Amino acid sequence: MAVALALVLVGAGSFVWLRPQSSTSPAEGRGAESTLALETFVVNLNGSGQRAYLRIGITLGMARPFGGGNRPEGAPTALVRDTILSVLGAAQPEALLQAQGKRQLKGELLKALQERMPQMAIENVYFTEFLVQM
Repeated sequence: MAVALALVLVGAGSFVWLRPQSSTSPAEGRGAESTLALETFVVNLNGSGQRAYLRIGITLGMARPFGGGNRPEGAPTALVRDTILSVLGAAQPEALLQAQGKRQLKGELLKALQERMPQMAIENVYFTEFLVQM
């Protein structure tokens, strides 16, 4: 009986200790409230006289929920995909092999999406898959 009680207390203590803490400060733990996972992109790249392609998975982080589920109804996915493809098409394969190139690409994608679709309140771009084939 004492062993069972000890296990229950340890389990309850672990739950309280390990549960996610809610943030009271807006700057603290600032994460996207809603995400939109997009289908994988495959784009031809031209650089340094060689042919290359980029296969990339992208999920968008938004400041507020856009709708329910992983693919919210009413999300302008055609406009989102067109904007992303426009930015990806200009990328140089050599730059994408470096960490700085990936960070720059994220910044360019975020800027283009925010300018073209401010109503979506996109705050972050997450790469869920990234492959450059040269």
